[in-house]
Amino acid sequence: MKRQAKAIVLAAAWMLAADRAGAQIPLTGSADRRPQTGIAEVRPLAEQYIDTRNGLSLADAIARAIDREPTLRAARAEIDVARGMRIQAGLRPNPTLSFERREEPAGTDNQTMMQVQWPLDLFRRPARVATADREVEATERSVDDRIRMLVADVRLRYGQAASAIREMTVAGDLATSMRSAFELLGRRVEEGAAPPLDRDIMDVELRRIESDRLLAAGRAAAAMFELRRAIGMSADTPLMLRDTLEALAPRPVPDAADQATAAAGVPVTPVSDIATDVAVHLAVDVAMVRQRADVREAEARVNVAESRLARARSESRFDVSLFGSYSRMDQGFSQMGFNANGGLDRVHGVFHYVSAGAMVTVPLGNRNQGGIAAARAEHVGAGARFDAVQLAAQAELAAAEAQDTQSRRALALIEGSVRLARQNLDVVRQTYALGRATVSDVLVEQRRYLDVERAYTETLKAAYEARTALQRARGDR
Repeated sequence: MKRQAKAIVLAAAWMLAADRAGAQIPLTGSADRRPQTGIAEVRPLAEQYIDTRNGLSLADAIARAIDREPTLRAARAEIDVARGMRIQAGLRPNPTLSFERREEPAGTDNQTMMQVQWPLDLFRRPARVATADREVEATERSVDDRIRMLVADVRLRYGQAASAIREMTVAGDLATSMRSAFELLGRRVEEGAAPPLDRDIMDVELRRIESDRLLAAGRAAAAMFELRRAIGMSADTPLMLRDTLEALAPRPVPDAADQATAAAGVPVTPVSDIATDVAVHLAVDVAMVRQRADVREAEARVNVAESRLARARSESRFDVSLFGSYSRMDQGFSQMGFNANGGLDRVHGVFHYVSAGAMVTVPLGNRNQGGIAAARAEHVGAGARFDAVQLAAQAELAAAEAQDTQSRRALALIEGSVRLARQNLDVVRQTYALGRATVSDVLVEQRRYLDVERAYTETLKAAYEARTALQRARGDR
């Protein structure tokens, strides 16, 4: 009886230590809780990535990416290129100045002539300027869409990093709890209060959890490198996050049907009203879709195609170039004649000529038929692409609305499951401490709890990604 009482006391002590260490397994996965245990620490892995006070927030990451991301800076340079082409399109053709000198090889006659030619560019310049203006607008819309996609990518990478860190944190906390329990169980085996098989089973489970923790640490490190790339940071730059996955995920807000279902004790969310919910949101967001950067860019491309068509037609019209010339001719003969004073002098004279005129380019055979046909086809294609972008934007918004609604409902359900799974694990541990359960029962329940925690992490991640997709579909920054 004394030995049995001693075994019960040791089991209770083991459960107390395990509960203290296990209490460090956060229901919300926050990375700022530290396990209070005397064994080897595993939490510094998480502390390498989370700093809730001085870390990089999601808003700061987005601002940094917009300011420094290399591909976005390259896209902004395209705007300067388009603006330079706009300046060039507004310039008129330069005049042509020619100079000619003629000499008589065996005589004294010579002629000097200067000529200038100036194209008026009557009908081509306005169309050329309009096309360049549309190109600038389309390029600006393209950069806006690039910013929209970059912001969405940074949000996604930040969420993936936070999700990997939470998964690593949960695995680390569970490994700490298992190490504490394993040490206490080892003491029980040495004192003969527990069979060695229980210790060996616990050892196998501890090794599995340690392996999961290391794999999660690798995924977290890879996710952080991907985040650095997305925001334009070099791979060797120190980076820590401020926001946890719980802070990033949208708040679960069950509707009336969800609350009624939960009150009835049936954790099933009705989904028959998804189409109605999405239709209501789309009615509100349809104007927002028209303001999306990619839709506006497609519309700007239609305007560019229209301007190119007008330019092609303008090039089929006649054009006028003005010209003028001045010539000085010094000409004479070998015969002699009397000059004004009555003396003899060689017959010669200096003559000045001024001329002016206009040249007209007459479109006879070449009326730019091919250019007009190509521009017309380009306009048709741009219109079709605009329709396709609009349809894609509406479908993307509808899908994002549905995913966001259902993911928040799923999050409301899974949060209760995490709390319940934790309670079940505590009960099984206490039952084991009283000798009414085996260590295998504890490990089975512990695995079930870990599966629920992983499911909670995946649900948080899915809810966050659904909200990110919704913000991208709406064109938010």
